[in-house]
Amino acid sequence: MRAVTWQGKRDVRVENVPDPKIQEPTDAIIRITSTGLCGSDLHLYEVLTPFMTPGDILGHEPMGIVEEVGAGVPDLQVGDRVVVPFQIACGNCWMCLTGLPTQCETTQVHGEGMGAALFGYTRLYGSVPGAQAEYLRVPQAQYGPIKVPEGPSDDRFVYLSDVLPTAWQAVAYADVPQGGSVAVLGLGPIGDMACRVAQVRGAGRVFGVDLVPERLRRARSRGVETFDLRSFDDEKELVAAIRDQTDGRGPDAVIDAVGTEAHGGAAAKLAQTASSMLPRKISGPFAERFSVDRLSALHTAIELVRRGGTISLSGVYGGMADPMPMLTLFDKQIQMRMGQANVRRWSDDIIPYLTDEDPLGVDDFATHRVSLSEAPHAYEMFQRKQDGAVKVLMQP
Repeated sequence: MRAVTWQGKRDVRVENVPDPKIQEPTDAIIRITSTGLCGSDLHLYEVLTPFMTPGDILGHEPMGIVEEVGAGVPDLQVGDRVVVPFQIACGNCWMCLTGLPTQCETTQVHGEGMGAALFGYTRLYGSVPGAQAEYLRVPQAQYGPIKVPEGPSDDRFVYLSDVLPTAWQAVAYADVPQGGSVAVLGLGPIGDMACRVAQVRGAGRVFGVDLVPERLRRARSRGVETFDLRSFDDEKELVAAIRDQTDGRGPDAVIDAVGTEAHGGAAAKLAQTASSMLPRKISGPFAERFSVDRLSALHTAIELVRRGGTISLSGVYGGMADPMPMLTLFDKQIQMRMGQANVRRWSDDIIPYLTDEDPLGVDDFATHRVSLSEAPHAYEMFQRKQDGAVKVLMQP
């Protein structure tokens, strides 16, 4: 089959690789019909290269048709149409039953001290072959895949794999009061969808911050009050402008949908670049102990949120030596929640919004649809924020 493989920093290629096969009774094989390109994939493209191995198959946002099922998968049949969550979880352990499948005790990557295995996401999360491919082996298929009806286009459901539950959890963790205010930093796929989710969940005012004109226009068209970073000389001016809209306090909650590759943070960016250039035997251990993030978005969130407010982190962070302004966090009595989205925890809450009325705008959420063979160009375009790219779907 053809698959998108990681070969090095900013180097992805479409190659022929062996077809996946049933390995365990709880496996299923899915023929991919749509698969997304995620902002998290861009971290592998550049920042998290010390944890990658040439030939790794990328991607974690798939949906498709069941082609084969193992004997331990009673609820799936060949021909079922399914969305596959990006994490691999059993559904039966204490963590899964508590609503934390990203911490699944069956698939935790104990050798790396990490949580549940993820599709297509570094050795830290199990080096499981990913979903930017023609076919996908799905472990723990007795729990993971979400069956969806025939008829509507893939666009209606494919975002259940990651975008929708990640945005939903970001808003849930932000704990925005009914009629309250939330600022979303970063209007890429997750930030854009988080704005939409906040609106349907009852936020009174939603502020969106970015510096890409197309992303700002897209959010503004759906009623988000947008702030263009390019219009401010520094963070303090941006914070002051949003505080002016919230009685001088700041919003009740801030969602950081940017993560480790935030603009700014020149020293951290230099450290990330230097780490990725080290020999592989050195770069991995170095990154595990001394890695740092570009923290400008998080620092803005800390400064911006009102006292006693909540910060929700959905952007991926990977630093192990990040300095944090603990005095400010403590003094402002800030609550902070974060983590990978627990897809099956939220999917039943989200599905009622995937109706013909389409309140979340999923039908036209994708800005680009490309073939799998165009993946290298799609990565470059998305990473450089070219051609208005917000969400890219690939069709094998």
